[in-house]
Amino acid sequence: MFSKGQIIFGIIFFIAFAIIIGYTYRKDFKLHKRFYSGSIWILVAFIGFILMISAIKFFFK
Repeated sequence: MFSKGQIIFGIIFFIAFAIIIGYTYRKDFKLHKRFYSGSIWILVAFIGFILMISAIKFFFK
C-alpha cells in the first residue's frame, strides 16, 4: 500500500510537526492564558453534546 520511503517520510514529518507545534504553543503560552482562559468550557460543552447525541442514538435504536 505505502512504500517504505513513504512511511519513513510520514513518521519524520509527524515528529517534526509535533515538535514545531509544541515549540509554538510554549512560546505563546502567556497569550493563551490571557485571551483563552474560558475556552475549556466550550470544549466541555462540545464533548457533552457529542455524548448526548450518542446516548440518544443508543437508547432510541
